[in-house]
Amino acid sequence: MNRYAGQVPFYKMHGCGNDFVFIDNRIARVPEEDMAHWARAVCRPHTGVGADGLVFLELVSAAWKARHGGADSGSESLKRAGRPDAEPDYVWHFYNADGSRAGMCGNASRCAALLSLRLGLAGPEHVLGTDVGLVRASVNQQDSTAEVELPPVRDARPAVSLDVEGRSFDVLHADTGVPHAVIFLHSEAEVEAVDVQRAGAAIRFHPRFAPAGVNVNFAALAAPSVLRLRTYERGVEGETLACGTGAAATAYCAFRQGLTGPDARLVTSGGEILGIRIRDAEDGDRPLLSGRAITVFTGELHLAAVLEAR
Repeated sequence: MNRYAGQVPFYKMHGCGNDFVFIDNRIARVPEEDMAHWARAVCRPHTGVGADGLVFLELVSAAWKARHGGADSGSESLKRAGRPDAEPDYVWHFYNADGSRAGMCGNASRCAALLSLRLGLAGPEHVLGTDVGLVRASVNQQDSTAEVELPPVRDARPAVSLDVEGRSFDVLHADTGVPHAVIFLHSEAEVEAVDVQRAGAAIRFHPRFAPAGVNVNFAALAAPSVLRLRTYERGVEGETLACGTGAAATAYCAFRQGLTGPDARLVTSGGEILGIRIRDAEDGDRPLLSGRAITVFTGELHLAAVLEAR
């Protein structure tokens, strides 16, 4: 009997060009042990849908609570923010295109917030459960925008000089749900000229960030509180049109370096603008990420064709 039979509905969305396939796992019921394979197959261009990541949305289960109900889940900060229940309205399983599981993705969380409202998983103000904690979301369905409050910034490190690809970069570090290297260049022109693929890969795999590696952001001040940003993402292993957690890490580092105030706008490679607000919370600096989330198309996966393609 064919293991992969039938059709499964899916939703293709993007945030500033950072694109994802979403599956309502209340319907699909994909077991977690199969999700990485689904991600590699569905995100593959030509034989799949093509995307930067695959996201499964589902209701909170006892297994999820047991795995993520610890002290670092973000529940205490949500209680202080007026969520006494401190439980997510729904949860996700997020996978990069290469099948690696990621704790957080800023742009995908904005898309998830909008889609969850449309699917009846949550209301306009709700909480998403992720591998790195609980994420508060606010949706404006009329203009297809969403704001999400990312986890507190962790592991902020001062700049170190790294020699890669024949030049030296001063590299900062901040974890906004996933680890990011942040490099400030002197001008927009320099950001446009940098070889993100080669320099980004060299830093992403640099021994200093082993074994997990980092996402790599190249940025420059374009105007007061406006930054031009290009990002190399691990898991995609290339430049993406936008990266929400990268925008948050870059805005945080710019604020701490005195380049901007706590509010900044970041111009992405996709040409759209992400807004970042750095909020001082009891558990640390929390970036709030806002921008548009767009549904590109919906359809059905023909499982035998997609999942068994080689």
